[in-house]
Formats: sequence, structure tokens, C-alpha cells
Amino acid sequence: MEALQFTDSIPRYALGKLAGSRRRGVYWSGFGSLRWRDVPRPALPGPEWVRIATRYGGICGSDISLIELHASTATAPFTSFPFTVGHENVGRIAEIGPAVVGFQVGERVVVNPLLSCAARGFAHDLCPACARGEPNLCQRFRAGTLAPGMLTGFCRDTGGSWSAAFVAHQSQLLRVPDIVSDEGALLAEPFAVALHAVLRNPPAEGQTVLILGAGVIGLCTLAALRALDLKARIIITARHPFQVAMAQRLGADDVVKPLRGAAFYRQIAALTGAEVLKPIIGKEVVAGGADVVYECVGSNATVDDALRLTASGGTMVLVGLAGVPRGIDWTPIWLNEVKVHGSYCYAVEEWHGERLPTMALALRLMAEGKADLSPLLTHTFHLADYRRALETVTSKGTSGVIKAAFAFPDPVVP
Repeated sequence: MEALQFTDSIPRYALGKLAGSRRRGVYWSGFGSLRWRDVPRPALPGPEWVRIATRYGGICGSDISLIELHASTATAPFTSFPFTVGHENVGRIAEIGPAVVGFQVGERVVVNPLLSCAARGFAHDLCPACARGEPNLCQRFRAGTLAPGMLTGFCRDTGGSWSAAFVAHQSQLLRVPDIVSDEGALLAEPFAVALHAVLRNPPAEGQTVLILGAGVIGLCTLAALRALDLKARIIITARHPFQVAMAQRLGADDVVKPLRGAAFYRQIAALTGAEVLKPIIGKEVVAGGADVVYECVGSNATVDDALRLTASGGTMVLVGLAGVPRGIDWTPIWLNEVKVHGSYCYAVEEWHGERLPTMALALRLMAEGKADLSPLLTHTFHLADYRRALETVTSKGTSGVIKAAFAFPDPVVP
């Protein structure tokens, strides 16, 4: 079958680093680390595994960061090459192992991509993180019956959703409610990322929230705050008119199209009652700001802005994938005693007296009508058209893309 794989070829990596910054298309030209290949369908690693026929494979910002070689190499030991890209997914069970319980061939599912203890053969000997409901912090991403990989789409043994089929352990499967469309189900993974960040760092009633970035994660964070019925005022930054419209649709109180430099700080100060101060030299200082800031971009500038725009004693949450940010002034952390929290993936959450996986909560909120994220899927492509897909995703201002995905025919399974 055809698949898009990422390789660990040093010459390809070097070429991408050298030429990609000048000509972006080099990254997916066939000369970079991303390769279009004909590969065998991955075998079921064990009797508790299933094969998924892909319906949609989402294109995530982390995938773009990987392809454009911006991702930190700190995660490289927790991957295995070559791997088929794609962790956002929805599809149908096409083949089932003899020990799988509770699922049938033909069922529509979303796969939780985390390859933690249960998927690696340690279901009866969980590491401390998995035992306390934090499989995102699993200590065995390199151990057990699978090659290294923190997620489906970063492990050579499982395949990924940028192909017609991949494999999953039964512990990863989440049945999609009938009322939730394939398009909505595809957004369960990024919605779960946002839900986890919000549930672990919720605003108090009446507080002001600032979301930096109206990409998929920023918009999902906005949707999570509203779906969880948290009584906070929400400000979100959005650069493009289509992002502004979507943010308003999802319930933002204020949408700010950020101006450059100090003008942006004055915009936020006017909404939060903060004061913008000018030092003798250097960047402006903000006295005041938002109680909780969710940084959903991960760039040098937005991480620095997030710290400066967090009120004294407030919380700044890194939700976007900040790889190796540079030029950050860390002074606000100690000067204003800002709490900085990282948020990675999803886990097991406490919600209304129940403990359940974040992605299960995401699907439940969708089924209950508290979050309809299907409109975020604005563009779909055939896998063979991957070059145009990646050009589209990396040209938001002209393409109007929010979420793009590779689409496969709705699988007909017995």
C-alpha cells in the first residue's frame, strides 16, 4: 500500500536543513526526510491487536514541524525509523486478533495514539505513570513488544494514518458514537489535547483567559473551555478573517487580530485593564494581563508574549509544540511568580466524579452536542496529492485552511 514515511537518513536531513529554509517545498520534494513509498501493511503485533482501515488521517502541526525539521531532537530516542506518519485518525476495524474483547470487525473507531504500557505488553505491570492514569508520561515508550515510539505515527511497527491501514492495540480503541460524524471524530485527538490542558489548568470563575493562536489547537482550547462550561472571559488572537469567524462561532468573548510590537500589548492591556510600560531599552513590559494564558503556537515570539501577558500569580500553559524556543525573556516567571505548565497529549481525567480517558470525554462532549468541531475540517486530499496538501497547510493566509486531512474511501468491511 502507499504511505508517507519519515526516514532517519542523515544526508536527507542535512539537505532539508540546508535547502528547506530557502525553498520550503524541498521538505516534501522527495529529496527530504519525507518519502512516498509502497510498503506492506503492518502485521498485527499480537493477538490483542486490530487492523484499522483509515477513513481520515489528519495533518497536525506537529507533523509539519517534523517534516520541516523544526521538532526537537530530544524526542528522537522515542521513535523508530522509518515510520509512517499520522496520529490523528478515524476509521473502521478491518481485522481483529483472536484475543480482542469488546470490538467487532466493521466498527467505526478512533485510535488513541499513545503507545504506553498496555499496548507494549505491560497491561498487568503498569509503570507508575500509567498506574496513576497518566499514560502520556509512560516510562516504557522504548520497552516491551514494540519498537520505540510514543505515539502511533512515530513507531515503525504500527504504521500511521497517512496510509490506508495501520494497527492498534485494543486498549487504544474508542468507539465513535453514531451521532458523531467522521469529520467530527477526526477532531477528537486535537480536542483531547485541548481538554487535557484545560482540565489540568482550569480558570476560576470570573477569571480572564487569553489564548494565543487560532489554529486547530487554539480553537479546540476555546471549544474545550466552552464545552466544560467554565465561567471565564475568553480572549483569543487570530490573524486571518476565517480564523476570526471560527473563533466567534465557537464562543470567544473577544477576538484580537494582533498588531505588531507594542501595539499588540496595548490591545491586550485595553481588554484586561493592564498597563504597558516602556523600559529604558528593550521590549515593553506589561503590568497585569490575563489570569490564564494558553500558548497554542509554540514560536519564539508567542512564548515570550505569553509570559509577558500573564498576570502576576497567573498561569501560562504551553499547549503548542514549542521545540527549541530562542530569545525568551524568563524574567516574568520570577518577577510575577508566573506558574508555567507544560501539557502533553491526553491522559485519564476526573470529570463529574468519573475517571475516563480524555479522548473518551472528547467524543462524549461531541455526542452530547456540547462541541461540534467538524467545521474545522476545511480541506481534504487524496494521499497521492500530498505535495499540494502540505503546500496548502503551510500557506494558511492564502488557502484558508484550518484542519486538513488525507481522505480514504469509506472502507467496506465484512
